[in-house]
Amino acid sequence: MSDTREERDEQPRRSRWWGVVIVGFALVVGLGMFNIGRLILRPKAEVVAVEQTIAASPALQRGRDLVTKSSDCMRCHTMDLDVVGPGFMTIAKRYGDRPDGVQYLAGKIREGSVGEWGRVVMPRHPQITQEQAELMAGWLMALKPSAKPEAGKP
Repeated sequence: MSDTREERDEQPRRSRWWGVVIVGFALVVGLGMFNIGRLILRPKAEVVAVEQTIAASPALQRGRDLVTKSSDCMRCHTMDLDVVGPGFMTIAKRYGDRPDGVQYLAGKIREGSVGEWGRVVMPRHPQITQEQAELMAGWLMALKPSAKPEAGKP
């Protein structure tokens, strides 16, 4: 037993490269998660185009505000998901090609309907004027995606 007490108490030196590897790995994972989140949250091109169209028209802005802020529409509808009622984008796709789409939807907003989207009841909204209903329906129709594919996109 030639070990002295100092040699037994001394801890072996650990190299620092494990720490560097762990920090580097954490950095790569963090940056990857940030990039994926950025890609998920980035708005689609058609959404940006619709927003630009709405921003250029005071009537469409007023219709959007009537739907999203001044009425109870958001209780049953969302922008793109079918919750209780269909999403606004789904409504725009279905009625977007109708020449009388704005008047038709304005009538559905004021008078309600049953059976258009299954067994879901669209309640009447008699407190909404015809002008307000047409503004709301005009905004809904503006949500229809364009049928023309962008140049250079498959």
